Formats: sequence, C-alpha cells, structure tokens
Amino acid sequence: MEYLNSLKKKLRGSIAPIVTPFNEDESIDFPALGQLINWHIESGTHGISVTGTTGEPSSLTIEERIKVMEFAAKTVNKRVPFVPGTGSANHNETLLLTKKAEEIGADAALVIVPYYNKPSQHALYKHFSILAESVNIPIIVYNIPGRTAVNLEVETLAKLHRDYPTIIGVKESNKDFEHVNRVLLKCGRDFLLYSGIELLCYPMLAIGGAGYISATANIAPKKVAQIYDEWSKGDYLKAQNLHYELMELNDVLFKDTNPAPLKAALGMMGKIKPVLRLPMDLPKAELQNEIREVISKYVPLPEQMQTSSN
Repeated sequence: MEYLNSLKKKLRGSIAPIVTPFNEDESIDFPALGQLINWHIESGTHGISVTGTTGEPSSLTIEERIKVMEFAAKTVNKRVPFVPGTGSANHNETLLLTKKAEEIGADAALVIVPYYNKPSQHALYKHFSILAESVNIPIIVYNIPGRTAVNLEVETLAKLHRDYPTIIGVKESNKDFEHVNRVLLKCGRDFLLYSGIELLCYPMLAIGGAGYISATANIAPKKVAQIYDEWSKGDYLKAQNLHYELMELNDVLFKDTNPAPLKAALGMMGKIKPVLRLPMDLPKAELQNEIREVISKYVPLPEQMQTSSN
C-alpha cells in the first residue's frame, strides 16, 4: 500500500495521450514518436501515455502495440510516469497487453471499458477483477461511453476499487458531471480521477480530480500542463484563464473524430507526417483550413504550412 500511495502522488497533472505517427507507407514512424515524447517532457507534460484512443490502437496489431509501448518506455526512461493504454474489446488481448506493460516497467496501465461488446455491469466487474488478479501493475480504468456504448456505473467502479486496491483511478471521458462527482464520493477522495473531456479538465480539478488525459496536449503541451501547475500553486484564476484560452483549440480538434484533426494539426506543425490508417482518415480540406487558422493562434507554423489547402 505504501508503494501505491507514493505512486498516487506522482500520477497527477497532464498525462499526454500521444498519437502514433505513421510514415507514408503506414509503417510506424518511431523517430517521430521519440521526438514527440521528448518534446512533451521538455514542455512540462507530467506523464506520457501511448496506445490509448488518441494512439489509434484499433488500427494497430497487437505486435505493433507492444513495440510502441516498449519504444515509449525506453524513450521516457523514467523521467515522468508512463501509463500505456492496454485495453481492447478482447479480454485475453487485454491481459496480454497489460502483462507486457508490467514487464516493461510502466507505472500503471490505462485499461478501457471493452468497446463494441456492450457488456453488462456484472460482466465488466468480472473482466476488470480477473485483470486485477492477473497483474501487479496498478490499473487506471478508462470509461468512455461515447466510444464503448456502455457506461461503467459508479457502483461497479466503487466495488472494483474496494475489492482490488490496485485499481487506483479512472479516466472519465464522460459528459455527465454528476457521475464524475459521485466517483469520488463512492471511491474516496484519494481515488485518482482524470478528465478525458477537454472542457472538463479544469472543472475536474475543482472537485478533487488528479489531472487529465487530454488530446489537446498533443498540440499545446505546455499550456495544457500549466493549467494543473497553476492550480496546484493556488493560482486558480490563472488556471481558469488558461482553460478559456484553450477552448477554441479544444473545439476545433473535435470537429472530426479524434485523432484525425490532431494528426492534421501536427502535420501542419511539422511534427509528424499527417497519415492515418483506414478506416480513419484526415478531415476534409475545409476543416483542415479551419484547423490551420485556429492552431496558428497557439503555435508557430512552418512557412510552407501557413497557406490553405484546396
């Protein structure tokens, strides 16, 4: 328990969910991934995550997910906490990937509620309980009803936490703010609650959240991390101002399915090649022009990227 309590103090702030960069032939661009991770750590990001929703895990093979996790773990090199996404719609794949995360020394595993299957609350309890019994790595559950078509109810999560102390937190990509309030009420105020909804990152801190896992950090890692930094220093107004400053960026990055706008934006910034694997694709030209216009207010764009697409 002492180890878990110490870890809980570290797993706070902006844990950035990094995109998986691809080359033009759709192979994984590991040099670009390494540069992104280093850029985040240099920018003040408090933790690194890969192969979560933003990392296009459904477009990767299991072998590729393992390679990305291994590469990221070596690149992070314990400089900040490392929390890879290890969940899938398949129970045995989730076990395999989470065991691999433990093996490579990840600080915790981010495990999504299984998508597409729409399991009952009873089945979800069984899925996560077997996982917790099978590994020693701490688990952060990832509840994203808009992607999974099922909501992990507060009572189910609270029972899991009571029965398995290594289930230490939850990423809530849940627009029901009453729900997320009740998570801390039922699971305890020391339970790690992270926002996965960009416009709730700041409000989540106000109710006792540990931080956030925000896709917007891919574009503006320093400002996203500063919201937590200012909050933790007690400068709530400055944190609030940053929250509103980032709102236009947050909005444009979710006008198409994540991470398509992110990859378009990172391509414009010269950070990656703007490539996704089908069935995902880049946004239409009209939206890309809007993304370019908005992100240019936040980050400098290379000169050749400043003109509109046709």
